[in-house]
Amino acid sequence: MEKFNYNPSKFIPWDVDKEVLERVRNIKREDIEKHPNPDLKIRVVPDSEVEFIWIMDMFYRIKRASDEGERVVLILPNPAHTYKKVAMLINRFKVNCKNMYIFNMDEYADQDGNIAPESYPQGFMHSMKNYFYYNIDERLRPPEDHICGPTTKNIKDYGKMIAELGGADACYSGPGLTGHLAFIEPAVKGNEFYGSLEEWKKMGPRVVTLSPFTIAQNSLHGSFGMSGDLALVPPKGATIGPAEVIGSKYRMDMQALTTDGTAVSWQRFVARLCLHGPVTPTVPTSLHQLLKTDVYMSETIAQNVEPVWDKEY
Repeated sequence: MEKFNYNPSKFIPWDVDKEVLERVRNIKREDIEKHPNPDLKIRVVPDSEVEFIWIMDMFYRIKRASDEGERVVLILPNPAHTYKKVAMLINRFKVNCKNMYIFNMDEYADQDGNIAPESYPQGFMHSMKNYFYYNIDERLRPPEDHICGPTTKNIKDYGKMIAELGGADACYSGPGLTGHLAFIEPAVKGNEFYGSLEEWKKMGPRVVTLSPFTIAQNSLHGSFGMSGDLALVPPKGATIGPAEVIGSKYRMDMQALTTDGTAVSWQRFVARLCLHGPVTPTVPTSLHQLLKTDVYMSETIAQNVEPVWDKEY
């Protein structure tokens, strides 16, 4: 039988050999937790437990710092509803958050690099304030300026702001369709993060051009109508850099995103590429392979990558 053999499209950003792509594509569920770096702990857990693990880790760190009278600095992504649950626990246990500092890992920006203000409804700071900060009892909240996000005014000093507090105590993340970490998009020519691996690892916060794949991914988010409206998603974003991830005292990467609770997911393949492919700036979340990171992967994402012939989209 004649075999149809082809190369990946040239616009795919991963600088990874076709043979490597085939290898990671064929990693089975029973092998996905295995990794040569003993500090990279990959754990496959039931889908319902990933968010629970994240909530409990955040709450544990916030409460422990409060009990011990210490500062806690967290770098957070933006799945909004999760934060309401953390706020509920804070209120239930009356945890004083006066010494809590939150840094959003990214934010949208316009075509000229102007970072979205807090008033932008789809913005991450708007979400963080409405789903987390304002849900904490007023008597327990930290000062509002402890809730930080990248802005046009602070972007050049954003990494310094984190470092001056002793670095992040924890950084939570999850890969995008490109393998991006925060809005650290693949380092290809013309991209603001372009450079060698060692140069890339030292890069800090900046405004970047979002990958077309990221725009397509985010056009399916509820805040943008879940309708593929590519033109509604802003063209640029502000983000922390690899340096802030590396500088964090603890890292958790979560790989559990599906399409509205179905088995359909753009993360199933890229999770394998990030964890078991080469460490390269063209697959940003692969950085975790060099670090001490706890990875929690849902059973749905751990499923084998294979055809489902009786399904279409």
